[in-house]
Amino acid sequence: MGAAILAACVLSSGVVRAEDEAPRPPDSRGVFSFQLENDLVQHTDRHYTNGIRFSYLTPEGGIPDSVNAAADAMPFFPTEGRKRASFALGQSMFTPSDITLRDPPANDRPYAGWTYGSVGLVSDTGRRLDNLELDLGIVGPQSYAEDAQKLVHQIIGAKQPQGWHHQLKNEPGVVLTYERTWRAVAQAYPLGFAADLSPHAGASLGNVLTQGAGGLMLRIGRNLPDDYGPPRIRPSLPGSDFFVPTAGFGWYLFAGAEERAVARNIFLDGNTFVHSASVDKNTWVGDFQFGIAVTFGGVRVALTEVNRTREFEGQQHPDSFGALTVGTRF
Repeated sequence: MGAAILAACVLSSGVVRAEDEAPRPPDSRGVFSFQLENDLVQHTDRHYTNGIRFSYLTPEGGIPDSVNAAADAMPFFPTEGRKRASFALGQSMFTPSDITLRDPPANDRPYAGWTYGSVGLVSDTGRRLDNLELDLGIVGPQSYAEDAQKLVHQIIGAKQPQGWHHQLKNEPGVVLTYERTWRAVAQAYPLGFAADLSPHAGASLGNVLTQGAGGLMLRIGRNLPDDYGPPRIRPSLPGSDFFVPTAGFGWYLFAGAEERAVARNIFLDGNTFVHSASVDKNTWVGDFQFGIAVTFGGVRVALTEVNRTREFEGQQHPDSFGALTVGTRF
């Protein structure tokens, strides 16, 4: 709500419809991105405690003709969209509130790890971004989240987690996600700054995560790159792995909000086919985020602060964590 009010104030001066802008030429560069999300900035070590993702996005048009034809045949992909393929590897880890307990309370979030690979298709018209992505991976000990957390804690001298033997069992995971963002529903240029407001909607289906989501994002700054906000690790506001910078140094402040209706979350509901630790999840979960992104040359760096509402019954406090995104064009 706060972002919407701020957007209305900003856009009240010199509003320009996005469709009035001249389209940019095709982008011939791919983008490699790295995302790191961690609650260390909040001096906590609980719940969604770490996420890491490496991704590659092909140049526009850098996909086989057969894939392009299949995308054009999909009812939700516009034929005029500039298409890219995406590939990613990632890992997310979740822990209870107190990792020093060998036997965490049964009503606290269970230990869980999720390691996955992704392949996707992105279509950008300049005014609308469509993103279809398939995640395949594994939940449980074979995700090696336990090993990763213990190694990092040993390196930085943090307390060692004691309860990973209670983590979810091994289970192959699949998630199919579709998202649509309408970039710059309205634009404004007050006092030499640029600003835009972009709503989005999407849904995920799979044994790891099944949900519907909707929200919006506001950007304001100078020399805004052609993007949809910095990318995040799902579940999250969408953003975009690609960015096309304007000439010179650019930057923008951003704020966004998303509401999700969660039908299944394996990290709260527990394993699908065998008994495991679990908690009673909340159906409605919201994220509010704000941060800053800068572009210089072919590099984009973004810092984000994320505040997430309580995800399960009995959770004492909402969660907060930070996110770092670095992308480079080549």
